[in-house]
Amino acid sequence: MSVSFEQLKSMVVFAQVVEQGSFSAAAKQIGITRAVVSYHVKKLEQHLGVSLLNRSTRSLHLTEAGEQYYQRCHNIAEQAKAANQQMENIKQEPEGSLKISCPVNAGLQTIVPALNLFRALYPKINIELVLSDEVVNVIQDGFDLAIRGAELEDSGLQASKLTTLKTCLCGSPDYLNKQGRPQQPADLDAHQWVIYTAGSNTLQLTKGSRSFSIKTKGGISTNNAAARTAFIEGGHGLGRVPLYDALPKIKTGNLEVLMSDYQLQDIDVYCVFPKGATSSKKLRLLIDYLKQYLAKQEQLYLIA
Repeated sequence: MSVSFEQLKSMVVFAQVVEQGSFSAAAKQIGITRAVVSYHVKKLEQHLGVSLLNRSTRSLHLTEAGEQYYQRCHNIAEQAKAANQQMENIKQEPEGSLKISCPVNAGLQTIVPALNLFRALYPKINIELVLSDEVVNVIQDGFDLAIRGAELEDSGLQASKLTTLKTCLCGSPDYLNKQGRPQQPADLDAHQWVIYTAGSNTLQLTKGSRSFSIKTKGGISTNNAAARTAFIEGGHGLGRVPLYDALPKIKTGNLEVLMSDYQLQDIDVYCVFPKGATSSKKLRLLIDYLKQYLAKQEQLYLIA
């Protein structure tokens, strides 16, 4: 069923009726007459062939169909507001400085490309990016934003989830040719691992309703994600690697994906910032941009 421009207008009017609680209040909010509001709701019901509202002299209530339809209409109205706000942001060009902390490998591979594009959109925002695998003190060290792969523990900060990274179990062809390719969780106990000290040394796998926990051990450990991947490529053991890091090396044949029929834990990536900092327009713009950029990139990794 196609949607006309007139129907889109009626959908926004209907959402306002529900949110304002009456035809009169909706008319006042939108800036039209009550009769026009009534016309739009009536035309919408006629077009859909269902009743959206139960009306009485004192109140109105959504029908079952109306409840479902309202959610869609509300979403359309919110998207329109968001589009207008985005244009307003562009008109009122933000400026100032943002100091950002990010882990080294994730920063180079995902955040730096995002910041390249972000600064092209907002050239008056100066960026200071500090790449470090150490957990910085956001407030004490004067950071506006820190990117972390763990949930918030500091009560003096706020957090917002940026993205969820898919991971895969990998090994180098040389290592696997010598040590064998594991087919099931029990096989993993016999293997060496490259230990990533910034994460857990327990590997969690699931298949259907079954879960498995594997204690990893090995002769090499590091706190740097790029070094971890390099050591896996070098044949020193297996490791769990984010897709963004693993895919280029899988395509060149330097890494192999193992046990792809098992699911590994995802990595939730957060940005943390001082409480109340999102009152800063430039910080809000950056957080929203990073969420959109990383969502698109993760989808590309899944397609690849």
